[in-house]
Amino acid sequence: MATDTLTHHDEAHAEHGHHDAGATKVFGFWIYLMSDCILFASLFATYAVLVNGTAGGPSGKDIFELPFVLVETFCLLFSSITYGFAMLGMNKGNKAAVNGWLFLTFLFGLGFIGMELYEFHHLIAEGYGPQRSGFLSGFFALVATHGLHVTCGLIWILTMMVQVSRRGLTEVNKTRLMCLSLFWHFLDVVWICVFTVVYLMGAM
Repeated sequence: MATDTLTHHDEAHAEHGHHDAGATKVFGFWIYLMSDCILFASLFATYAVLVNGTAGGPSGKDIFELPFVLVETFCLLFSSITYGFAMLGMNKGNKAAVNGWLFLTFLFGLGFIGMELYEFHHLIAEGYGPQRSGFLSGFFALVATHGLHVTCGLIWILTMMVQVSRRGLTEVNKTRLMCLSLFWHFLDVVWICVFTVVYLMGAM
């Protein structure tokens, strides 16, 4: 009886330790996101300084195609919604639902990156690459940095799908999914700022 009591106590202590470690990791990830905020704030400030430096080249009004970018934006917005459903599946302990929604999130994110690469290729082919003017340098630096983050997020999503398939919804995987959720939604918020400041204001 005493042995059983000690065993239950050890299990409870171990579970409590996992929760504490998970909370610490999530807090640490919040700190990372704050440093990423500084990075993007610097890129936005650089873009704001360079936005009128067209050097006789095109301005945003000349090259931005808002309907195309709007579709691109909806891809990322829908990916945040599908990730939210993945987290609901995690809370219910449904491994299949988590991976299913993660896969949909991956597809939306991949569509976003595909459209962004097409836009970059089209601009460069027209002679509007980052070397053309200060405005285009600031534009490519900001948008490409966000795209690189999304690409890293896609790799992370694939990794988590494999981890969940092999190991299930362990405490470690739940913590990783929570961190990925913060990262993915953070990128969504940053893109809304990019869409508003760069595309909407630039097309006016």
